[in-house]
Amino acid sequence: MNELRRKIEREISERGPIPFSRYMEMCLYDAEFGYYSRNAAQFGKAGDFYTSSDVHAVFGRLMARQFDEMWRVLGCPDSIRLVELGPGRGLFAQDVLDWSEKKFPEFFRAMKYVLVERSPALRARIEHTLKRHIESGKVMLAKDAAEAGGSPTIIFANEFFDALPVEIVSSQGSLRIDSRDGRFIETWVPASSAELEFLDRHSVQPEGDERIEVPLAMQQCVEAALRAIQCGFFVAIDYGYTREEQLAGRHRGTVKAIRQHSVSGNPYEAPGEQDITADVNLTALAAAAAKHGWRAEKVITQSQFLMGIGEANQFADAFEDCRLPQERAKVALQLKYLVTPAGMGESFHLLVASKGVEQTRVATLAGLCFGNIPRT
Repeated sequence: MNELRRKIEREISERGPIPFSRYMEMCLYDAEFGYYSRNAAQFGKAGDFYTSSDVHAVFGRLMARQFDEMWRVLGCPDSIRLVELGPGRGLFAQDVLDWSEKKFPEFFRAMKYVLVERSPALRARIEHTLKRHIESGKVMLAKDAAEAGGSPTIIFANEFFDALPVEIVSSQGSLRIDSRDGRFIETWVPASSAELEFLDRHSVQPEGDERIEVPLAMQQCVEAALRAIQCGFFVAIDYGYTREEQLAGRHRGTVKAIRQHSVSGNPYEAPGEQDITADVNLTALAAAAAKHGWRAEKVITQSQFLMGIGEANQFADAFEDCRLPQERAKVALQLKYLVTPAGMGESFHLLVASKGVEQTRVATLAGLCFGNIPRT
């Protein structure tokens, strides 16, 4: 029998039906059997899913260019923290660090890279991947965002918030998970005041058989990460939606399980052996940041953001290492996957927020200016 299933059933027998958020938290983050705690093999083409960093180093290179520009907009401080939430195996950090060291040496000297990761398996993988930078003192590992305080700071989160536990609310109330005859079953209790307030402020009321996610854990995480920072940028990239899109009838009930690149609507199969995600409510994300003085820009797609960064130099960051036409062709296909609707470009949305920076200066960031590059 699945060991995590046994552990969840034992908790239910001792405490009664548990919130879906608790079930999701155990499936993903249980110290012994959680999906992200067991091993680091779930990333990449051979695993269950892959991120933009698995496609090509150009994603990290483009972001390094944008981080350097953010540092300059902040006035080129002598020290700046770049904090990555949920860094996985550390591939993105490796690409940002190596490219910054090569192309943006002034920013590299000022940067301290902090990786916030609590999975022992992933921390071990990161320590191997970034051994040189850790030993030099350029990189440090932290278990939560509060450890990574300091200012000025750039907080970066790529496909992080979609894996935080969510509450699920329907017209029947708030979802609870019970166990009966070796199966998980769903029951409902009246929704809490916090859940109802979230629906009123940032989401919609569920109709009929609809289910709406309430990401209370995301709100708490954002506030903890941003509260102490007085000056900097916050960049989040994820599957996401706005409240306006929900009001238009979309993005209602987005919880899904992912295993070996296949998507399922059943999160109760093989607990701990499949990823569980929920699309991110970007309206709520921006509101959580705003509570501590952060100003969010208009939500854009990953395609718009990356095209804005790469437009000025025709994506030289991607093609610099190519020596043969075949290499350029391969990289062009990888880049296309990152920025086109058929790939990741339109699936992922991006939220940029700032604090302690003039809005006119924020608006000049390349990632926010796609289409505005002067032509000669």
